[in-house]
Amino acid sequence: MPVLEFAHVGLMCKDPIATERFYTRHFGFHRTRVYAPGPEQVVMIKGPGGVYLELFKADENAPSPPPKEAGPSWPCIRHLCFSVASLDEQIKSMGADAKLTLGPLDMGAFVEGMRVCWLSDPDGNIVELNQGYKDENNPPPLENER
Repeated sequence: MPVLEFAHVGLMCKDPIATERFYTRHFGFHRTRVYAPGPEQVVMIKGPGGVYLELFKADENAPSPPPKEAGPSWPCIRHLCFSVASLDEQIKSMGADAKLTLGPLDMGAFVEGMRVCWLSDPDGNIVELNQGYKDENNPPPLENER
């Protein structure tokens, strides 16, 4: 099997400029490319660790209400997640842009020292802020048979 590298997540945006400003201001993204400049432009932004978001202008309204809490419970991308050194400091630095949908919660019962919260971006997408996640030393293997 060839080795794959994760490329990007595409987001449909009511206001791509507001969405770009949100991720630039609070998560260290920067613009790397603009396709077809103008009102229908598509913008690529790159964040720390090499993650990219591709921002498209939405031309329809959402068919359902915006997700709540930690994200939708139907098959989809549930939320984006960013690791932060201090959950409280990140929320504080975001000011009014930190529109919390759930938390902060102590997740120490699952991962020692982990705290999380979820908030919505300008388009209602859910963003998780995670402090303290660590991989498990020996997670149970995926079983090959169903």
